[in-house]
Amino acid sequence: GVSDGFTAGLAPVFGYNRVSGASDSSDVGAGDIGVLMQYRLTQFPVESSLPTISLQLQETLPTGEYDRLGDRPADGQGGGAYVTALSLNTQTWFWLPNGRILRMRFNVSQSFAKATSVEGVSVYGTGEDFRGYARPGNAFFADAAWEYSLTRHWVLALDLTWRHARGTRVHGYDSSGPVYTDSGPSTEFGFAPAI
Repeated sequence: GVSDGFTAGLAPVFGYNRVSGASDSSDVGAGDIGVLMQYRLTQFPVESSLPTISLQLQETLPTGEYDRLGDRPADGQGGGAYVTALSLNTQTWFWLPNGRILRMRFNVSQSFAKATSVEGVSVYGTGEDFRGYARPGNAFFADAAWEYSLTRHWVLALDLTWRHARGTRVHGYDSSGPVYTDSGPSTEFGFAPAI
């Protein structure tokens, strides 16, 4: 909380990959780091139906290993590319007739990835003699969530998520000649109930 309406933060990522039939990560590695800023545009007033609305900007810094992995591709914890994500986060709550609170959130986010150079074995599936570029696909994400207060200490929650990403494109050269791959678009749905 930098100020009452402005938040800043870091989102470091660490990981360890276990691979069936191949070498695991040599140790726990650092992935890419997210730097984020969020500014609240509106504050939910009790007497209004206007939700709390915030804009969030997150930049992913390519700090994790992603290429020149040699015989240990599982050591790759990053993507190598700068990724900018812009989000609109909304939240509101209201009293139900039974005296309990229902909180609702709806958040949407669009990410934009830049291309990165790639050498050798990488998280993009390239071989030892590859030289070229990769560009992760841009992605759109939506999350609708509800939280119902059963008591002062217990809450029922449900998140429904949807994510659509363009394919990751890799192009360059290896010993066999030109290389071009496109992973194609992907769509993911999520359903996450919780207590």
